[in-house]
Amino acid sequence: MSTHSPHSTPDSFNEAPLSVNPRAEDAAQSVFIALGSNEGDSTSHLVQARLFLQDISSSPIRASRVYQTEPIGPSDNDFLNAVIRISWNSNPEALLNRLKEQERIQGRPSRYPKWTSRTLDLDIIDFGGLILNNDRLQLPHPAAAERLFVLLPLHDLAPEWYDPVTKKAISELIKKAPEMRIEVGAWQWE
Repeated sequence: MSTHSPHSTPDSFNEAPLSVNPRAEDAAQSVFIALGSNEGDSTSHLVQARLFLQDISSSPIRASRVYQTEPIGPSDNDFLNAVIRISWNSNPEALLNRLKEQERIQGRPSRYPKWTSRTLDLDIIDFGGLILNNDRLQLPHPAAAERLFVLLPLHDLAPEWYDPVTKKAISELIKKAPEMRIEVGAWQWE
């Protein structure tokens, strides 16, 4: 099912809206991380990644629904995608290092061709509204605003989110994102 309309948020996620751009003096930053897998046991990879993210978060995590999406590029297998919000008490580069290490632990090689199948992909989408561009990391994630497989799960968690660079609301970004086959997955978190 192709869609461009925002999905309603299930009752389990009906909580007070998150502060998308927390105050600078707050100890922990609200961080949105995109998860994706389409190689091996994707369900198991996402569950293991969720446990890892809960372990490194300084407060309980929140998870979007899981979406099944068509692959972009040469891969043949559909992806399972989700977004998880964590609280992080250190800098973005330290978080990136932890995410890359977890990808390696879960079987992803450190060097791989772009758009190929992967056991796990963990990307920082937004780090408390921080705008950053260096050799290792660009925030917000430079391609997130064009990817329905990031925008729809992000909308589940933060329907008030906006791109810190363009100031465009997530609902507007969803409407303008390139079409793709995406649907709420048959498998969901327990």
